[in-house]
Amino acid sequence: MPRIARMAGMDKRRSALAYAVAVSVIWGLSFLSTKVAIAVLPAMTIAAARFVVAVALLLPLALAAREDLRLRLRDAPVMAASGLMGVTIYFLCENNGIALLTASESSLVIATIPVLTMLVDRAVFGTKLRIGCYVGAFLSFAGVGLIVLPSLGRRYSALAGFVYMGGAAAAWVLYALLTKPLGRKYGRISVTFWQSLFGLLGCLPFAIAESAAWRGPGLSVTLNVLYLGVFCSAAGYWLYVSAMDTLGTGTTSVFLNLVPVVSVGAAFFLLGERLGVISLAGGAIAVGGVYLATASSRLPAVGAPGAGASKRGGPE
Repeated sequence: MPRIARMAGMDKRRSALAYAVAVSVIWGLSFLSTKVAIAVLPAMTIAAARFVVAVALLLPLALAAREDLRLRLRDAPVMAASGLMGVTIYFLCENNGIALLTASESSLVIATIPVLTMLVDRAVFGTKLRIGCYVGAFLSFAGVGLIVLPSLGRRYSALAGFVYMGGAAAAWVLYALLTKPLGRKYGRISVTFWQSLFGLLGCLPFAIAESAAWRGPGLSVTLNVLYLGVFCSAAGYWLYVSAMDTLGTGTTSVFLNLVPVVSVGAAFFLLGERLGVISLAGGAIAVGGVYLATASSRLPAVGAPGAGASKRGGPE
């Protein structure tokens, strides 16, 4: 009997490892889907469309999991603020940033969010960090600097793009702080559902304001928006939660360092994007720094860009 239990446990762990890798690939490709869609549709129209899909899928997912979706009135302001910050403001900044940068550059900047969140958590809550966290943070920021400088030298629009991506990172850090107390009161699907719903409501005025720029998206763009909603914001969330339940937040977060690696590699083969030697070196240093920081930390780590509020503790 113990042997059967051990085998079952090993199978569960193997499945969880597969889920962690799968979600990293899904979220890594999200930057490419956004890059394709942003060439045809305005930034907040894309955000609204993907979260219409996500909310429509999260509701039956919650019912299937028998999770209570009731929201207490006293928690509604914080839930709404977290949704507006983690969905509306985050994707306002990220989608506009991706429009001005390559998918590779965007993913590498957003990959530093776990480090930013750990440092803010240290400053606000006094959470103790190991020396490896500080070394990793330094390396990640140094790596981003190597990514940013060559791009600024090649094109002026990159400056605005990096400012947008910085705004996205800041928005996600605030989202993580707002979400922290909610995670103790509500289930994961419930938090994600309500944040997605409030975030969608926040996106709608922006999307309507963009209506003059609306045009037929075509099959390719439609499929990419559906990918963002179905896989990145709904299926990706389920995979992430399933992996986290077995592996724990720390181990799962280490796998999320694959996200920018997937983005850069896929952008090279599918979009023909090319990073210079300095930018590639910067990307490797940044990802290595994030890995060192998250592996050294005892904190529940934040996710990666590309999946939105469906990633508890991490974007997109």
